[in-house]
Amino acid sequence: MDFLKLTVHELRDKLRNGEITSEEIVKGYFDRLEKLEDKLDSFLTITKKEAIKEAKKIDERLKNGEKLGDLAGIPVAIKDNIVTKDIKTTCGSKILEDFIPPYNATIIEKLKSEGAIIIGKTNLDEFAMGSSTENSAYKVTKNPWDLTRVPGGSSGGSAAAVASGEVPYALGSETGGSVRQPASFCGLVGLKPTYGLISRYGLVAFASSFDQIGPFTKDVEDLAIVLNNIIGYDKMDTTSVEVEKKDYKNALKDDIKGLKIALPKEYFDEGINKEVKGKVLKAVKVLEDLGAKVDEVSLPHSDYGLATYYVLAPSEASSNLSRFDGIRYGSRVKDYDSLDELFIKTRSEGFGEEVKRRVMMGTYCLSSGYYDEYYNKAQKVRTLIKKDFDDIFKEYDVIISPTTPSLPFKIGERNDDPLAMYMSDILTVSVNIAGVPALSIPCGLIDGLPVGLQIIGKAFDEETIIKVAYNYEKNSDFILEPKMGGDINEL
Repeated sequence: MDFLKLTVHELRDKLRNGEITSEEIVKGYFDRLEKLEDKLDSFLTITKKEAIKEAKKIDERLKNGEKLGDLAGIPVAIKDNIVTKDIKTTCGSKILEDFIPPYNATIIEKLKSEGAIIIGKTNLDEFAMGSSTENSAYKVTKNPWDLTRVPGGSSGGSAAAVASGEVPYALGSETGGSVRQPASFCGLVGLKPTYGLISRYGLVAFASSFDQIGPFTKDVEDLAIVLNNIIGYDKMDTTSVEVEKKDYKNALKDDIKGLKIALPKEYFDEGINKEVKGKVLKAVKVLEDLGAKVDEVSLPHSDYGLATYYVLAPSEASSNLSRFDGIRYGSRVKDYDSLDELFIKTRSEGFGEEVKRRVMMGTYCLSSGYYDEYYNKAQKVRTLIKKDFDDIFKEYDVIISPTTPSLPFKIGERNDDPLAMYMSDILTVSVNIAGVPALSIPCGLIDGLPVGLQIIGKAFDEETIIKVAYNYEKNSDFILEPKMGGDINEL
């Protein structure tokens, strides 16, 4: 069976029809994973024994005639900053290299209750700080489309695993674009949900007012299915929002006539690769031909989005990561003569360069004498950026733009230029600043590399962006056939 192309809903149907067992599915994915992993480096931890055991339980329930949910018996990969009971959770950092959580994140409990089968934890930029998955303390994940290029970050391990067919879907996390950007680079559908829609309990915090968990899937129907099973109010998360339960599969409808699309001129300016811009505008034309109305608009404060993000997010990271001191959390150095020396040595040896850089940036912005000049001013600009989105959504249903300003870049190409690396997020960070939902869907290839179309929606209106993405997917002449780099496609 060609596991490279199978979707969640196809696997679900084969299970229900008795064409295949969950054990066969799980073993099939592990066979593929074992062939590819030394080339891709998508995973940090593999849970083969436990996964096969759980698959056998699902098969037994099916034999007994139980009606199971859409995700039952189907493998999933989890980004390694989402805590999993009795399974190592490292956040891609040396400081947590031996950490085994005593509890599950709420989202893991939801997946397990639906019968989903975890096959492993995926690689990431350390503590989700990065745009390329080169900042992991353990390995560098490669892009399945071209093994010399990055898969995006920080959720690059999850994206590469799905794109290469190592797993049918995966979970990542977003702080400034870390699901949408890898989805774009790897040719997947990736969603950043509305802030508060999915519980953050058990997601190791980077920047608490930005962080959200989001899924990677191969098509829009899979996205709706997965989203149905991971949303919901959680009393363990004080930022969780109680909203009416929805079935996102109802958004898979073939009608967008009269829908109003806004194209922000700032997202199509000089900094955007011309070929990327062309692919996105071609996709917009598909939607226009289906009856959508398209206008150019302005998000006047979007130019300040990146600067605002890189003041606020590191400031929150400075606070959140203070717990990793060798006493409360994390590994501890052996040789030290004082408490101060213990803190300094533990954090110096345990954290990587990018984490140190952001903690220093954040500490500076929060320090006495600079708080008002940087942090407080950035919070005011955040309000203005959110107001820009609110104003557009008074008249328009969705905003469309490229997901990223360029194609996947070469491994090592931006390591010596942090500012160039940060520019990868220029079209995604404002969505996290405003807390609204957005997804990326593939809209073409340039020189054999995927291009992502970003669809941004109103808060808690995931249905509309799913409907738009579904209509594009069903009516575009572009069908993404996975053709992996190197010899991966032949495996």
